[in-house]
Amino acid sequence: MKKLLLLRHAKSSWADAALADFDRPLNERGLRAAPLMGRHMRERKLRPDLVVCSPAERARQTASLVIQAAGLDAPLRFDERIYDATSSRLFEIVSQIEDASGEALLIGHNPGFEELLERLTGETQRMATATLALISLDIEKWNKLRDGCGRLEWIVKPKELGAGGRD
Repeated sequence: MKKLLLLRHAKSSWADAALADFDRPLNERGLRAAPLMGRHMRERKLRPDLVVCSPAERARQTASLVIQAAGLDAPLRFDERIYDATSSRLFEIVSQIEDASGEALLIGHNPGFEELLERLTGETQRMATATLALISLDIEKWNKLRDGCGRLEWIVKPKELGAGGRD
């Protein structure tokens, strides 16, 4: 049994219209929500042994804040394929995780994350910014990933943990 954590990046800023989408940082709400999700991971005793993240600035910042708040010491790998990825590309990325990893955290973007969650679990869920989902996968090796092999254990949004604001 493998476990996959999907974390959509926290809320980003649109304040600087000159910035490329890839370079947008987190806004104040995002800077509050990311550590909140990291603390939630720590409280649930989630200890991914690998973090794979989009290299976009908002995802990088989310990863840094979550890792620090969760107290993780897992390797952090940036994968440019995650940015603007379809569910098929994300599926490919997950299926290439080394088998030594039993629990992996993937940090990235919609709509690919919502589509991947549905593809793996058959459930349609909205993943607002900084939403974290835990999926149990009925596989022993990551390269055996297949449609419908997952069960959504839970999904949590920052506002459910006390963070204000709409997404």
